[in-house]
Amino acid sequence: MSSVTDAATARAPSSAVTPGAKPTIPLSGYAFAAGGAILFASKGIIIKLAYAEGVDAETLLALRMLFSLPFYVVIGALALFRMRGQAEPLPSARIVLFSALVGALGYWFASYTDFLGLQYISASYARLILFTYPLFVVLFGALLFKLPVKGKALWAFAVAYSGLALIFAQNFSYLGHDAVLGTGLVALTAMSFALYQVLASRLLKHIGSALFTCIAMIAASAAALGQFALTHPLEKLIVTPHVFWLSVMLAIGATVLPTFLMNAALSRISAQANAMISTMSPVATMVLAVLILGEPTTALDVFGALLVTFSIGWFTLSDRKSGRGA
Repeated sequence: MSSVTDAATARAPSSAVTPGAKPTIPLSGYAFAAGGAILFASKGIIIKLAYAEGVDAETLLALRMLFSLPFYVVIGALALFRMRGQAEPLPSARIVLFSALVGALGYWFASYTDFLGLQYISASYARLILFTYPLFVVLFGALLFKLPVKGKALWAFAVAYSGLALIFAQNFSYLGHDAVLGTGLVALTAMSFALYQVLASRLLKHIGSALFTCIAMIAASAAALGQFALTHPLEKLIVTPHVFWLSVMLAIGATVLPTFLMNAALSRISAQANAMISTMSPVATMVLAVLILGEPTTALDVFGALLVTFSIGWFTLSDRKSGRGA
């Protein structure tokens, strides 16, 4: 989930067909979209594996940001170089500051609450909660900017949270208050990321998506590393080889790489197609959680997951078709 992919939905796919030519199926676009969705889905799995090694949320988040930071510094520098080469005006200090604050909200605070929540609930359940963030985007848009709330958003919200309620009830039966705490933390993640999306959409009118994302990620990295420095001795960043490689996988495999894959997909296929393919992300998380983590899955879990996935997938697809789709 990144502002780059959201902003890129405005671009038309490059699979245009000349008159009289046989239309081609953009298989590479579908492959990139599927790959990005699966890599995003792996985040919770990697975090759970790292927790099993004894690392805490603050250390793991700091390592994730530390390893991903160089990519965004380089990309941001290239974006500035391009803007200067094309004599484009640089963003004002006010826009840069707001971009940094919004980035800290979306990529530090939201990530931190997500990492904390995964200490209490399963990776697949957490992913389903996160998957509902488009509905909070609609609600925050209505509260902050008086945007209309469509009836289909309310229906999708009701169906999605009915599915989550089924899974929560089952989790509460054997996790007790841990289920309440974990659910609340990850729901806060979904709301924080939704607020980030709403605010970022306004800022993107004044700054390029690549530069905005880099400013946001650099600010979030500074916040995560600052939090770590205030709560841990710096030598705690020296971890075991296993945790080191898990952190690299989290930073590159589940953060940087899927961002680029989703952008590559959006340059080849429509936003509607990409939105539909993205619905495989929570399903992929559930499958990976069973295969890698050995998380138990019941028929009730599957039914609840289907309610969430289909309701959010339908809402996202229909919303893009009616207004924002490419």
